[in-house]
Amino acid sequence: MTEALIDQVEEIVKPPLTSVGVIGWIKANLFNSWFNSLLTIATLYLLLKIIPAFIRWAFVDSLWMSTGAECHQAGGACWSIIPANIRFILFGFFPYDLQWRPLVAMILLVGLLFYSQNRNHWKKSLAYAWIFGLFIMGLLMKGGLFGLTSVDSTQWGGLPLTLILSVFGLTAAYPLGVVLALGRQSKMPAIKTICVIYIELIRGVPLISLLFMSSVVFPLFLPEGITVNKIIRAQAAIILFTAAYIAEVVRGGLQGMSRGQYEAAESLGLNYYQTMRLVILPQALKIVIPPTVSILISAFKDTSLVVIIALYDLLKTTQSVLSNPEWMGFSSEAYLFIALIYFVCCFAMSNYSRRLEQELHTGH
Repeated sequence: MTEALIDQVEEIVKPPLTSVGVIGWIKANLFNSWFNSLLTIATLYLLLKIIPAFIRWAFVDSLWMSTGAECHQAGGACWSIIPANIRFILFGFFPYDLQWRPLVAMILLVGLLFYSQNRNHWKKSLAYAWIFGLFIMGLLMKGGLFGLTSVDSTQWGGLPLTLILSVFGLTAAYPLGVVLALGRQSKMPAIKTICVIYIELIRGVPLISLLFMSSVVFPLFLPEGITVNKIIRAQAAIILFTAAYIAEVVRGGLQGMSRGQYEAAESLGLNYYQTMRLVILPQALKIVIPPTVSILISAFKDTSLVVIIALYDLLKTTQSVLSNPEWMGFSSEAYLFIALIYFVCCFAMSNYSRRLEQELHTGH
């Protein structure tokens, strides 16, 4: 009798199959009201219209190894534009028979970045590895020593130029931004005023204007006969622009530190430099990892703006390919390929920042 009563109670309290598992999740999240039900049905309808058509265009009716003329006769995507022009897209006007050099330089740079992401490798040996690696990369790109043919920087382009502008620009902008943030927090009026004016001035203009000034206006102030490489000028504009935004993010982290941290450092007899280096900055920089990475990702994508000052970065080389009559009309395929490269780089930065947050326990 008791067992029969228990079975009846279990039947009463047992949830129906429609409220658990996949069916339950769908009902609770997609069809929990008449409005959400309409949105779900409309979304499914649009997906059924778009996805099959995209698959047919991108894969079923597409061409992968063909000429431009054959692509114009086909109805699908012309992915042939990528393999047919991959070397120019990636390396621009770098001499064709020497393109192994920027390829090796890129592999070396990516290898150093990958090795540096492990915090256990952050030692003096890593600094020496970067110094040696930068020397090798510069030697491969420029040449002129050890029997390597000299290549003028005007012939640099494509992915190597994009990586150079972004990696070195972000690397230099971060410490400069920290210094500017400390300067804006300084109690010395002159330093504070200079930092405030710089930050507000730079943040008040678009990056395009700085690039134009570095390319057109800055050379007018140089003495006759003295020129500065256009890549260096663009690099300087990117560094100065990004540093101003990083400075404000870091300043927010500094303001988030309690007064007790400063008092604890003072009680230990630490001076200003030791307090910032050992106590304040390590904690402040951990707090602002997410917004800092967002700025760095935006800055990485903004390097494509150098196209307006005639630097043949990855976007410019792709546009040059599309100006060829043989490949006109296939911009969707080319830009999707470029978007994939940018996505991989940005996703890698975002993923590393999340892992760094977990290692440093920034959420606690």
